[in-house]
Amino acid sequence: MGAFADRVFAVVKQIPRGKVATYGQIARIIGAPRAARYVGYALRANPSPGTEPGSIPCHRVVFKDGRMATGFAFGGPEIQQQMLEEEGVGFDEEGKVAMESFLWNGVPADESGLPMGPPSDFDWEAELTGHLLHNCDTCKRPRPDCHKSSNNRNKNIYNSGN
Repeated sequence: MGAFADRVFAVVKQIPRGKVATYGQIARIIGAPRAARYVGYALRANPSPGTEPGSIPCHRVVFKDGRMATGFAFGGPEIQQQMLEEEGVGFDEEGKVAMESFLWNGVPADESGLPMGPPSDFDWEAELTGHLLHNCDTCKRPRPDCHKSSNNRNKNIYNSGN
């Protein structure tokens, strides 16, 4: 396979169970935003389809409106839908993926299904205030032993006329 296909496969491997991505979404993630059709070509040549660890779960890639790939290379759209349903993906009355609920947000999944990073409301600054590499000069929450706090105290002492 070529470099383009390798990039496609690397991203598709990251789509978690129970989620889908679109051809265009994969193209944007790999830095080729106008190459959705070529993403499909690459997936048609998928050397390792399936859901086992290490496989490339190309069945999780659908059209932007939630339709199955009519040329799904590994059994047709009915098989693709069945595979997605087995993973918990929901469909509307027209047989399209309910994209508002099941579209992947682009955050990679690991094999355990656990989050790969902190929640969106995680306060990095508060978390890092006690770290040895903490930059007190740019901190908005200096800790008691922070040199910024002591510098401010010294400035106040010197400026107070004492």
